Amino acid sequence: MDTILEFFRYLLNSEEIIRTGGLVLITLIILIENGVIFGFFLPGDYLLFLSGVFAGTKLLNVEPTLLMGCIFGAAVVGSLIGYGTGHFFGTRIQNRPDSLFFKKKHIETTRQYFAKYGSRTLVIARFLPVVRTFAPLLAGIIHMNFRYFMLYNIVGGAIWVVTLVGGGYYFGERFPWIINYVHWIILFFLGVTTVTVIRGYLNARKEIGENVEVRSERSDVSE
Repeated sequence: MDTILEFFRYLLNSEEIIRTGGLVLITLIILIENGVIFGFFLPGDYLLFLSGVFAGTKLLNVEPTLLMGCIFGAAVVGSLIGYGTGHFFGTRIQNRPDSLFFKKKHIETTRQYFAKYGSRTLVIARFLPVVRTFAPLLAGIIHMNFRYFMLYNIVGGAIWVVTLVGGGYYFGERFPWIINYVHWIILFFLGVTTVTVIRGYLNARKEIGENVEVRSERSDVSE
């Protein structure tokens, strides 16, 4: 049991992942986190940013173009796996009971975003933990047009990677002392993403509730 807990602590420690696993492990984690159901708890945003910082300070000896290329490819392929899973196994997934690695509420949260933002959710979701994992899954479940899915998948992946990895690389190269504040960076990203997810979910839920009330009033008037 202690070994398992230690393994999960390691997976949630972005700094340790970058130092010990390098580009290969970073790419694998991004692949899983972007479309495999049990990967929703893995670090995403701050892993990207910190990998850019480490590359900028040369603690990660990888060219920024190679780093961004590998992460972008992993993000796109990961989402494609999620889409395929939802497309072919959607009914079975929605009917399965909750477990440690699967919660129906995550699909419902993602559904709220789709209701509010439509296909743009696939771009917005890149910056939202949990939603990022379940958005391609839900796109597959509702059989979203594959060409549109790939368009938003690629655009969202590119914006996500360039913004976070590119931004991290810039700060790491220009301000190498930032490496001493890694833990504060992680806490910052955790705070921002948590608040964003909660606010987005509540706003979407409120808007959907208002739409339901409007439809109900129109129905009463017509009768």
